[in-house]
Amino acid sequence: MKVLIVGSGYVGLTTGSALAYLGYEVTLLDINKERILQLRDGEVPIHERGLSEVIKESKHNMKFISEWESFDSNVDVVIIAVGTPNKGNGDVDLSYVEIVAKSIGEKLTVESEPIIINKSTVPIGSARRVKTIIEEELKKRNIFKSIDVASNPEFLREGEALFDTFYPDRIVIGVETEKAKNRLLKLYQPLLEQTFTPPLSIKRPEGISLPSVITTSPTSAELIKYAANSFLAMKISFINEFAGLAELVGADIKEVAKGIGLDKRIGDRFLQAGIGWGGSCFGKDTAAILFTANQYNYDMQLIQATINTNYKQREAIIRILQSELKVLRGSTIGLLGLAFKPNTDDLRDAPSIDIIRSLIELGANVKVFDPIAMDNCSIQNPELNVSYCNSADELFDGCNGVVLVTEWEEFLHLPYSKLANNMKNKVIVDGRNVLDKENLKKSGIIYRGIGRGE
Repeated sequence: MKVLIVGSGYVGLTTGSALAYLGYEVTLLDINKERILQLRDGEVPIHERGLSEVIKESKHNMKFISEWESFDSNVDVVIIAVGTPNKGNGDVDLSYVEIVAKSIGEKLTVESEPIIINKSTVPIGSARRVKTIIEEELKKRNIFKSIDVASNPEFLREGEALFDTFYPDRIVIGVETEKAKNRLLKLYQPLLEQTFTPPLSIKRPEGISLPSVITTSPTSAELIKYAANSFLAMKISFINEFAGLAELVGADIKEVAKGIGLDKRIGDRFLQAGIGWGGSCFGKDTAAILFTANQYNYDMQLIQATINTNYKQREAIIRILQSELKVLRGSTIGLLGLAFKPNTDDLRDAPSIDIIRSLIELGANVKVFDPIAMDNCSIQNPELNVSYCNSADELFDGCNGVVLVTEWEEFLHLPYSKLANNMKNKVIVDGRNVLDKENLKKSGIIYRGIGRGE
């Protein structure tokens, strides 16, 4: 089976490398010529666990192109995986998707029979919109045929995107015809049956259940994606709201989360209180679904509260520092971590950036250390007046307070009692509730978590 993927970001590159590993002929098209040249040279432009290894194993099945003139119209599947940024008002910018749809319509021939897949996160009705654009372009060339456009949303966690691709919980297929359904089922058959040999870098878990496949309409598939991300975001905001109350009444939110997470109806995943969610998905998708609801004059109060609670968590870090240090002006604060989550260098909507800006506004000096994301931060936020450190030792030296922002594995095992000896004030704020509270306090460290009391 021949597959064309348009877009080489997290979704496109991960999906493309996985499908190539499964044995398909994959062409990756991106108009970013520099990125395509990098990929041709074997350079992987994003940080994602196992991605370099899988691409190296699969490169014989991969071709990288940067122009539509190189497009083979006889492909079996075209996957659209381009960016869908927020316009600023919650609405989704579909211009990249529409450009791709127009280009597909300009290149397909009478003999072409591909299934077009919307893999990008797009508003409800986007499959219909893409279908209309493609067929209009075909009509301009006197080609009158119906094109199948499916909605096939991704459910990938950054940092674990390949794992989620090879071992998904479910695959959602939104189609209107049996032809499209059968083509997609054939495409995903190795994943649905788990018949492939696992990559060495992304091992198959023992006792894994076979993924479910959900076949539905494109509209329902599009809404499933937004509902899933909104629910996960709401679950995080829920435990964070209770963390605020736990702080006031003297409860430990980690014990509360464990107590409710053991209920099988609730589950323990996404119940880790902290400084809240960030990244490219939750913020954009909750804003987008609110925008859609507003178009129908429908009030989604839970989603709005989810957003409000999340961003309050970033302010909570500042309040904790103020309660311990009293005055932040002239203080030196260190941030352990910049990326919005571990195992990625992604800074989109990262809590660290808002915290840094608030600290600078309050007159604090800011030092940062992240094992991967510092180059991205300096490039994307050149206006931030921060000191980039080369190690945790350099970060702690001379600080009045240190905030753990990103729970990188190496940060869980730092010699905090030794590092704190070089601080002016031994204040550590555990923004992810992952450190050993009692051991830190025994070392003379002033430990503050999120919803964990004094």
